[in-house]
Amino acid sequence: MQIASYYSNADIRIHDIPIPEIGDGECLIKVHSSGICGSDLMEWYRKEKVPLVLGHEIAGEIIAVGKGVHHIQEGDRVAASHHVPCMECKYCQRGKETVCSTLRSTTFDPGGFSQYVRMPEINTRFGVFPIPDNVTYDEASFAEPLSCVIRGQNRINLKENDSVIVIGSGISGILHIALARSKGAKYIAAIDINPERLKWAEKFGADITAATVEDVETHLLEKTGSKADKVILTTGNPNAILSGIEAVDDGGEVLLFAPTEPGINIPISVNDVFFKHEKTLTTTYANSPEELKEALKIISCHEVDVAGMITHKLGIEDIQMGFALVRSGEDSLKVIINPNQNGQVETNAN
Repeated sequence: MQIASYYSNADIRIHDIPIPEIGDGECLIKVHSSGICGSDLMEWYRKEKVPLVLGHEIAGEIIAVGKGVHHIQEGDRVAASHHVPCMECKYCQRGKETVCSTLRSTTFDPGGFSQYVRMPEINTRFGVFPIPDNVTYDEASFAEPLSCVIRGQNRINLKENDSVIVIGSGISGILHIALARSKGAKYIAAIDINPERLKWAEKFGADITAATVEDVETHLLEKTGSKADKVILTTGNPNAILSGIEAVDDGGEVLLFAPTEPGINIPISVNDVFFKHEKTLTTTYANSPEELKEALKIISCHEVDVAGMITHKLGIEDIQMGFALVRSGEDSLKVIINPNQNGQVETNAN
């Protein structure tokens, strides 16, 4: 089978390796769709671990199941999770599955940018989910990123009639905008320095778009009478984070949905937070099995139009082009790799 071996954002090599053999309790998935995530391009996070086969947003078909596997069978259409919790430790019991040590150590073999993946026993048990009949493989590949967005918005209790600022309008920001709109947010502002991304923000539910938070503050006050109830940062830029904290209303919540570069520290006045503002600053990482199930339901019910977010579909041999598209952010929103198809199809470009 073919795999895409990652050495750097500009050096991804296609290799042929044997299809993995499965053991008891495991399964083998033929990958039909595998999304490129912005986190796949974090070279600083991966440079000590290369070469790697990346890709964690997958949907495909069960090709084989190992002894003892009864909840899935050959031919099933599934979305799969590379990170799964143990469901037994104190963190899992408290609903904090994403700090479970098991979740942070589990993964696919070899990775989603390959024609086939072996799901280890625990992934097979907790990380394989049936795709609804009305959902395509490409749409189902959004289950993982959308479930992360669901977890983030649940953490800050985003709800109907909230005013929201989303800073960063890449695919994570667009998913946040679309989900917040589906929840009935009364006002959504999208921030990005890339005007092409702001076009997508408008399409998927932003009421106003701008290059900086300052550009929307007056408009927000006029429309709602206050600062934002919630601020979501899908960028780790330090200045953006500080602007986001300033833009949220007293008693409001700020979600850090992306990491900073290593070694970056953000100066925050604890006294101001304590005595004056009572703002909540929180983070989320990854997702739980229940959130992934919810994501598939949302996609199936068309509450979030993930199909409309796909701009490019590429064969595995063109994955280098896919990384370049995601890196530039000029002509793409979501790039999907179809490892078992050749050629490329471009859709929904602005």
